[in-house]
Amino acid sequence: MALMQIALVSATAIEAGAADTNYELKPINLPGATGPVALDYFAYDRAAGNVWVPASNIGSVDVIDEKTDAVSQIGGFPTGEIERRGRKITVGPTAASIGDEVVYIGNRGNGTLCVVDAKTLTRGECVPVSADRTVTPDGVVYVAATREVWVTLRVKAGDNAPAKSLEVFDASDPHHLKPKTKIPLDGLAEGYAVDNQRGLFYTNIEDTGSTVAIDVRTHKIVAKWNPGSSDLQGLALDNARRFLFVACGDHVVSLDAAHDGKILDSLQTGAGLDNIDYSPDAKILYAAASQAATLTIAEVGDDGKFHLKAIVPTVKGARGVVAGKGETAYLIDPAEGRILKLTRK
Repeated sequence: MALMQIALVSATAIEAGAADTNYELKPINLPGATGPVALDYFAYDRAAGNVWVPASNIGSVDVIDEKTDAVSQIGGFPTGEIERRGRKITVGPTAASIGDEVVYIGNRGNGTLCVVDAKTLTRGECVPVSADRTVTPDGVVYVAATREVWVTLRVKAGDNAPAKSLEVFDASDPHHLKPKTKIPLDGLAEGYAVDNQRGLFYTNIEDTGSTVAIDVRTHKIVAKWNPGSSDLQGLALDNARRFLFVACGDHVVSLDAAHDGKILDSLQTGAGLDNIDYSPDAKILYAAASQAATLTIAEVGDDGKFHLKAIVPTVKGARGVVAGKGETAYLIDPAEGRILKLTRK
């Protein structure tokens, strides 16, 4: 497949001393995509070297081999209608999280949480995400410290009140999830990051403009911070240095999670941020701005401050990114129904 050659905006033009770098974007088409594909939370399986992409309105989950870029498709996921910004849209699987030799898939189409074997790519059982059938899964994350799956929620239409909580499932048997508890919140949860070493789950609360830390064992909120924005989106975490990165619409804020959420720095990215990601090995943050059509790449110093590395032109609508190995990253391109693979030359 031909590469799209990407001319970079030189980082030296923006920040003195930053190195000139070059990247390539390779488009990887998703099977069955003949137009726009609703893409949201996708995930990278570091052990297996696979990228898991729920292709929502197609009713499938696609698995990309990082070495060959070959795509395997897992089909048969039901789709359904939800209301979004005043109009009805067709959705299906929208979120993936890597578990213990399994991958958990949230399906907004029918409000379920499904288990897929990570090796055989076979779909196992699916369970309702909530007893309230108006509630659907948004983000899905495996919490290894307690062997649980935590789910942020949305409603199909109407009042958001039933979705102002987190659903927690027992995953002690990875292939068979059991409802465990519900954690009430002051508003809708948006984004997530998990510190398994310290047993903390981080999420943003849309209605209050706050970022909270929840103890994964007591299921209680233990800290609440103000990142200084009412437009809170994704989260990423430097677990070793305890820096929490919060996407705030058109910039990313670096918080010191070890010292009461102190704001350490801010990085302008352009408008339209959604899910951001961080490579702990390379100490690099990736932030894709859908409206600005750019990917901002920044190194993070030991003081929690950002050092701009590059701004890569992408495409309109590319708003989510996951970090792969080295300096490889993957972006969603919903308008064209594909994934963009970023590699450094």
